[in-house]
Amino acid sequence: MVKPVMLLLGAIPVLVAIFIVVPQLIRPEVPTSAVNSDDVISIEYDKQHLKKVSFGLTESLGADKTEVLTMQNGGEITYQITQNGYSEPDVKYQLEKSELTKLTALIKETGFTEIPSDSFPVKPDAREYDKFGLQVTLNGKSVNLHWAEQNASQAFIPPIVSQVQSELDGIITEIIK
Repeated sequence: MVKPVMLLLGAIPVLVAIFIVVPQLIRPEVPTSAVNSDDVISIEYDKQHLKKVSFGLTESLGADKTEVLTMQNGGEITYQITQNGYSEPDVKYQLEKSELTKLTALIKETGFTEIPSDSFPVKPDAREYDKFGLQVTLNGKSVNLHWAEQNASQAFIPPIVSQVQSELDGIITEIIK
């Protein structure tokens, strides 16, 4: 029979582990401790809604909508959109310093610039899907990625790519509201 003292001693490491892990899971933001004022970052993010159109023997892939978000150091953003072949006027936006720090930390702390620039091929039977492109330059080191949404891709899209994508989509949503 197990003594209550032994149960209590066995529970202590479990409780300590819970107290360490739970705050990490509840707090999803990336720590910004490695971000400094000397960091130079530029981002170009594009999103295209593509559709395959069949002309009998041939097929063509065309974009219904294209969005391009360009960010220079200091958080100066230019947003361009083209729908149905017509460009709308560019929208200028200034990212808040806290948002810029958060985005820089996400890219710097997670090793985003170390992701290989392998292509993420699209399934041959995909008829309509979103395709993304992202070029990030952080302190002179660049990474250029292109991928399709997960259900149209033959390869697994790394979660960090999806997280950076959702941050940039959130900035776009903020700009166009």
